[in-house]
Amino acid sequence: MTQTRSLSTIAREIRADYADKGKPVYFAAKPYVDAMATMGSVQDTYGADTGQYIVLYALSNLSTWRGDNARRIKAELRAMVN
Repeated sequence: MTQTRSLSTIAREIRADYADKGKPVYFAAKPYVDAMATMGSVQDTYGADTGQYIVLYALSNLSTWRGDNARRIKAELRAMVN
């Protein structure tokens, strides 16, 4: 069985990758990354939204994020919601 990382851990890594590139998290993705930073899994809720909703919208708004880390993390997030 594969151990999945918490959404808060993934959010930290997304922020760190943007920071390493000298950029802020893309403005449209930031609210979703911020929400993920407070969550453990896609089964959690954030306000009235499900974790799955938060992750799907984060993925949609992270579409311009590029690089090896971006590909790996987005694949990990997609696996969580499938």
